[in-house]
Amino acid sequence: MTQVRHLFAILAVLAVCTGPLNGDTLYQVNAQGRQVVIQRNAIVVKEDTSALVYKHFELKERRVEKAVLNQGSLPYEAERSGAQERQQIVNLWKRFGYTATVTDVSGKVTKVFDAYLDFYPPGGRGSLLESVPALTLLPVQLDAGGTDELEFSNIDRIQAQGDHLKVTLRNGAVKEGKFLMPTTQPAEPRLLGITDRYDPASPEVFDFSLSLSQIKLVVFEP
Repeated sequence: MTQVRHLFAILAVLAVCTGPLNGDTLYQVNAQGRQVVIQRNAIVVKEDTSALVYKHFELKERRVEKAVLNQGSLPYEAERSGAQERQQIVNLWKRFGYTATVTDVSGKVTKVFDAYLDFYPPGGRGSLLESVPALTLLPVQLDAGGTDELEFSNIDRIQAQGDHLKVTLRNGAVKEGKFLMPTTQPAEPRLLGITDRYDPASPEVFDFSLSLSQIKLVVFEP
């Protein structure tokens, strides 16, 4: 129910932010030569004769994603906004993603917006494992037996000690166990998101990335 309310709130705000000054607007020219809107409130990071690459807010997952439109016989075009408008759209994204205060094992504290989990080769070496989808939930092998998938929207805090996790839910329930990898591939789960230092012109959808093994505490905002 909480997630549904968040989605309605996001849709209500985005409904009034439909002009090009609220981010880049992407069009496709149809067979009749007319421009058809494909995406509003986006930020284009690359545009050439082969493809158009852009960032946008994905409503269901409540996080920022990167998408690619491959150019074909019916081309895609972008109406670009200025630096100020791009910063405004990032600020809008930050309002509706999952916000968390993250404390690492050294004690450093960082506020992270649009937080999500993604997966990389062990040790953080190499590129993102695109075959493993990003998550806005925490899969756990429970100490009490069985498994559970805990939605970020239901989590108050995650306390980590080594590979052991203690998860306190918003309803007061406590779940304990270990992170359950969603793949049999060797992989390192990392918490990603954007901070107040995030550059809207960045080709990436995050400027914060930390291995779960380096996290001591994550406290989600309501």
